[in-house]
Amino acid sequence: MAPSKVLAGARVVLPTGTVDDGRVIVDGTRIADTAPPEAEVIDVSGHWVVPGFVDIHNHGGGGASFTGGTAEDILKGVHTHRLHGTTTVVASAVTGELDFLARQAGLLAELAQQGDIAGIHFEGPFISPCRKGAHDEQLLRDPDPAEVRKLVDAAHGHAKMVTLATELPGGLDSVRLLAEHGVIAAVGHTDATYEQTVQAIDAGATVATHLFNAMPPLGHRSPGPITALLEDERITVELINDGTHLHPAALQLAFHHAGAARVAFITDAMDAAGFGDGRYLLGPMEVEVADGVARLVEGGSIAGSTLTLDRAFKRAVTVDGLPVEDVVAAISANPARLLGMADRVGSLEPGKDADLVVLDDAFDLVGVMRRGEWVVDPQLG
Repeated sequence: MAPSKVLAGARVVLPTGTVDDGRVIVDGTRIADTAPPEAEVIDVSGHWVVPGFVDIHNHGGGGASFTGGTAEDILKGVHTHRLHGTTTVVASAVTGELDFLARQAGLLAELAQQGDIAGIHFEGPFISPCRKGAHDEQLLRDPDPAEVRKLVDAAHGHAKMVTLATELPGGLDSVRLLAEHGVIAAVGHTDATYEQTVQAIDAGATVATHLFNAMPPLGHRSPGPITALLEDERITVELINDGTHLHPAALQLAFHHAGAARVAFITDAMDAAGFGDGRYLLGPMEVEVADGVARLVEGGSIAGSTLTLDRAFKRAVTVDGLPVEDVVAAISANPARLLGMADRVGSLEPGKDADLVVLDDAFDLVGVMRRGEWVVDPQLG
């Protein structure tokens, strides 16, 4: 077991607010409330210490895919995101043949059982061809509850979320099924009306998959799903804060109407995150990444992102002007709560996993700790 550590002198963001000249005590794999005399003291003056990031929507990174990769590939992608502060990650699968997705779910479930990932998110195939984005239209299908159940069962208790176009036949029954099994039903890649979205929320949907993207725009006579999702206190809205998926004013709109307690920053990352420009596959679809923006080779639709959550954090503070405490809620506490893991991760409190990120005064990442071990050692003394 690693020696006890005391990170001292930083601005520490706690659930109650920011403490100047604060300290975080790490004993083994957990945060502690008292330090033994022999604890190593690490001076982090002039830095921020925030909880490790929690990403509930992520398709891969480091050149590796969570949808079609081997266990080794998946672990490579997970490690890539850990290097950027994401200490808890849900592996998201994109649309594919149902049997293929079920087999991949079995592999991902093994990694979840080992604690390498926090669970599985199925984004597709139960989505609208009208709002398919970077999903293969030939593989899309209506959300038949029996088929939704097949994927949930294949995850062996590790299915965390399923994105659905809830207006399609079987959509509302599928939402109810997911709610009964403790799996998040997320409204996304949808062509639903305002009224249909309200029905989905009443049926048990609790998340908006990358709000604004892959859904009808807000209209003054046809308010559509965006209005329904923003106004309902039961919904947490995912936002991709990479400067490509959302105009800054759209992000401000979401924070203003939903409030910081109902926003979850996600990456929606694909293989190229942390890897570079070039040609990739997102499921069966070929993607060209240029200047960090991923688009389908055929048609040019945005195809996920190359975002990492450290970049999303810095942008939220330095470009969008959000309070650091609100960003921490959106990037750590809120997604941890959604996953049912708030007793372990998402905030810096005694008894929780020692997952944390050290940022400098410009909000650049300099250190990452996961379960008491440095993934990125800040080497500050």
